[in-house]
Amino acid sequence: MTDAATGAAPRVTVLASVNMDLVGTAAHLPRAGETVLGDGFAMIPGGKGANQAVAAARAGAACTAIAAVGDDAFASPLLDGLAAAGVDTALVRTAPGPSGVALIAVDTAGENQILVASGANATLTDLTDAETAAITAADALVCQLETPMPAVVAAARAAHRAQVRVIVNAAPARDLPDELREAIDLLIVNRGEAEQIAGAPEAATEDLLDALVALVPRVVVTLGAGGAVYADRDGARIEVAAPVIEAVDTTAAGDAFVGALTVAWLEDRGIADALRWACAAGAACATAFGAASSLPERAAIDEMYDRSAP
Repeated sequence: MTDAATGAAPRVTVLASVNMDLVGTAAHLPRAGETVLGDGFAMIPGGKGANQAVAAARAGAACTAIAAVGDDAFASPLLDGLAAAGVDTALVRTAPGPSGVALIAVDTAGENQILVASGANATLTDLTDAETAAITAADALVCQLETPMPAVVAAARAAHRAQVRVIVNAAPARDLPDELREAIDLLIVNRGEAEQIAGAPEAATEDLLDALVALVPRVVVTLGAGGAVYADRDGARIEVAAPVIEAVDTTAAGDAFVGALTVAWLEDRGIADALRWACAAGAACATAFGAASSLPERAAIDEMYDRSAP
């Protein structure tokens, strides 16, 4: 639970999108033009960045969020949810207008559809001196692409100059500017995002990994229930399986993976072990309903990890 070099908890700064998730459940997801009668509804704090900040904090990091919420009724519960998970919210801005909102439909198999209205997240286009200082003082910066690209690029460049590890979860998938790619230490994407970024739809996994490591030095492609694969420019190729579970809701499983992998990497676990631990975090998350509410504590990750040991 500590940084191997310092004996302290790893310091992680997350440039974070923050949303209130409005979650409806139904027997099946609606097709285009179809109305489906649901059987449940919940409001749960979320957002990929916020989820990853909470995931990192629960996995053992000292985590700071750089983010923006609105001046609406969702702002307080969003901030309270981050703080309750141990995330430092001192650098979360308040912007006029609505907070970010995600409209999420979940079916009985745990699959989901998500539509995000960015709200206050769209105002986070540059960084203050205090925000830059929080990035350069960290052991790792974690970004996603729900935050405006100018801020992502500025944060990644500041971290890179300070020799802070830069981890980018390129979701939703977009073209990565050269100045961002040059700052990335580890890119994390799912299969669909990998294909889009590499410009290689339906490519074989090995070809896809080759295309991605031509862009960045290290990449992890998550495969859901299929686990994850890692590649780097030194020629390493590592594949790990995910624990077998009965999924309840996969909404934040990828975010649990990102947060846990960040902590494991900072703790200097071998990459294969770090991937296994991150897969355990994603699996533990998928056994519970909701986004931030389902992100596992370190003990739950360890339990799933031990249970699924090869």
